[in-house]
Amino acid sequence: MTEKIELLKNKIKEADAIVVGGASGMSAASGFKFYYQEDDVFRKLTGSLGKKYGFHNLFDGHYHPRVTQGEKWAMALRTIKYIYECETGDTYTDLAELLQGKNYYVVTTNQDAQFYRIFPEDRITRLQGDWRYFQCKRCCHDAIYYNEEMVMDLNTKIVGDSLPEEHIPCCPKCGSELTPWIRSYEFLQGSFYNREVQRYMDFLQANSRKNTLFLELGAGMMTPMFIKEPFMNMVYQWPRAFYVPINPQHAIIPKEIATKSLAINEDIAFSLKELLGKPTQHLEREKQGEIFNPSRIY
Repeated sequence: MTEKIELLKNKIKEADAIVVGGASGMSAASGFKFYYQEDDVFRKLTGSLGKKYGFHNLFDGHYHPRVTQGEKWAMALRTIKYIYECETGDTYTDLAELLQGKNYYVVTTNQDAQFYRIFPEDRITRLQGDWRYFQCKRCCHDAIYYNEEMVMDLNTKIVGDSLPEEHIPCCPKCGSELTPWIRSYEFLQGSFYNREVQRYMDFLQANSRKNTLFLELGAGMMTPMFIKEPFMNMVYQWPRAFYVPINPQHAIIPKEIATKSLAINEDIAFSLKELLGKPTQHLEREKQGEIFNPSRIY
């Protein structure tokens, strides 16, 4: 593994541009696993609902068919409050240190806003939204709403593990329900979203013939069309591109780009600290059997 880490160090040093693809494994490596595992944070956010309906992670809870609308709102509001108040993960601070002074851009499928604590907003594109914003569920107009003040207030309105119907937030335009601005059937890909995507496209175009490193951190096989597959395709087409996925499960290299890639089948937290020459003795590797399986069908 040391040989691979040294090779990646050199690739980062030599790169004219670095495109970072940050996905759920990035946050999981910092200990944010409640979305996929039954831990103390999961129990805090769901209260009695996990036991009531028999689900064991927040992902399943949000999509459980018997959970009421008020209960879904209670879980969502607690989740968003946690996102505002939780600590910043080491993987994010380590990545920022690693990229200091480099020409980089971050594209992410994460909705937990961890990147926004460390990196400039104009260097990030959110492909699946952000829990910190609400939108009209009917997409009646092209606007999203920063929700911190509303979320903190609504958390005080939760009764038991449900938000009473009269407190469910409504669209200021049409009066229908608001919903978190995250990937769903109702997800608003409006002007705000398109500006971010265009900024990402501009960065790619400006660096398509340069020595560009595609660094993929924690992208699995649930939504490979957002980061993993585009990265592979661009590396295949761009003359000087190089691809490095870091992932204990899904560091996959197609044979077509084998000579332009380096797979690191390792925990992201360990890899980033090793790249920086920091100690790793205090870290604990994830057990393979406990890692979320994104190939499940929901």
